[in-house]
Amino acid sequence: MAKGTATQEFVPIERVRDGVVILKSGELRAILITNSLNLALKSEDEQQAILVQFQAFLNSLDFDIQFFIESRRLNIKPYIDLLQVRSKEVKEDLLKIQIHEYIAFITKFTEESNIMTKHFFITIPYFQSMNSGNNNSLLSSFTSSDSTSTESQRMFEASRIQLEQRVSTVVQGLSRFGLRAQKLGTEEVVELFYKLFNPSEQNRTAPKMEQS
Repeated sequence: MAKGTATQEFVPIERVRDGVVILKSGELRAILITNSLNLALKSEDEQQAILVQFQAFLNSLDFDIQFFIESRRLNIKPYIDLLQVRSKEVKEDLLKIQIHEYIAFITKFTEESNIMTKHFFITIPYFQSMNSGNNNSLLSSFTSSDSTSTESQRMFEASRIQLEQRVSTVVQGLSRFGLRAQKLGTEEVVELFYKLFNPSEQNRTAPKMEQS
């Protein structure tokens, strides 16, 4: 009986280190999460100004970036759990009844309305070409968790610094037309990809923007 290919073989990620995604090819990726702008609420002049600034931002980049929008059905379970806890703390019977009726209303409303949440991400790549063309040696330097080699650490840090400079360029460019962006950390990156490869999981929350 033929054995099936392991799921991990289809995942291009080797590991995540210091918030940096290391692909099996040796390439690096940083992931930003950003807020959105509702152009429909802007005046025509504001819309035009934002579009011009966005075009200028894209033209200023000398590297590729990828935009990714995640749409997911709203998970209200944490909110419902909180209401149920509060209902147990309430002493008045009438208030208890009102809370339970509200829980039933919210549950039914979200099921019938199919409310979706959206999160906006930007992927920034970096790959340092090697004169020797030996990508395996570069990858092993990036992925070796127990490596104490000064050269291995130097190679990774040099590439990470270049990637962070690209991140800074993108963050500053987005801020010029009202978008806030921040780089995901290691745990947030792992959580994000876990959800992408396990869409049925609803218990994990998406990365949140820090409030300024």
